[in-house]
Amino acid sequence: MRHGSEQAPASERDDPPRRAPGPNGARERTAVLLRGASKTYGKGHAEVHALREADLEVPEGELVVLLGPSGSGKTTLLNLIGGIEPPTAGEVVAGGRDLSRLDEDGRTAYRRDTVGFVFQFFNLVPSLTALENVRLVAELTGRGDRERSAAALAAVGLAERGGHFPAQLSGGEQQRVAIARAIAKDPALLLCDEPTGALDLDTGRGVLRVLQDLNGEGRTVLIVTHNAAIASMAHRVVRMRSGRVVEVAVNAAPAPAEEVTW
Repeated sequence: MRHGSEQAPASERDDPPRRAPGPNGARERTAVLLRGASKTYGKGHAEVHALREADLEVPEGELVVLLGPSGSGKTTLLNLIGGIEPPTAGEVVAGGRDLSRLDEDGRTAYRRDTVGFVFQFFNLVPSLTALENVRLVAELTGRGDRERSAAALAAVGLAERGGHFPAQLSGGEQQRVAIARAIAKDPALLLCDEPTGALDLDTGRGVLRVLQDLNGEGRTVLIVTHNAAIASMAHRVVRMRSGRVVEVAVNAAPAPAEEVTW
């Protein structure tokens, strides 16, 4: 990464940082920027370094896959970007905000206004229909109108399934409801932790297709996974090991989700 010395630190700027001009002369906005971000849990002999001095830059509108084995720090990194917890040290900038400087209320507002979360387990309320599950979260963010929630279900291909309860939906359909719930508030940043981990290949491809389509609409999408096959559909692949970012590779020709196999 190159940072011009004439620029103010990211934490002192209101707008998201901009990257240096690319080959076509255009300046790309940066969705996520980490500088020396670390996360430590516990103290003394019980101290665990979950993330160690991570540097990462993600341009707006990219689909990024974070790869690594269990314990590599990828979920911790996602939690810092999502404002779920603050870094112990370093800087995390996302959505134009320096998250390392926000208090708990500030991080709550950031999560509410900027980020959509998708997890491996769908976390749907079993007594609510698909549409009601989407509206529940949308209402908590002040964007709970029925039309917006129905549009989110339509965006993931479930326009006709809004009246069904989770038990009446397949695993892939439940995950798509979870994605609809995440995008109902129209977040700029979509963070996904093992979104296909509980799904078979064909169902997983369908979920990945939805995420790729949402990325095509301009959303920045980060996917944490241990499944290296998913890397082929990413614009950028971040590899992690022992709490460190060990490689960042740019993919000039991301594959369509339908071609991903494992």
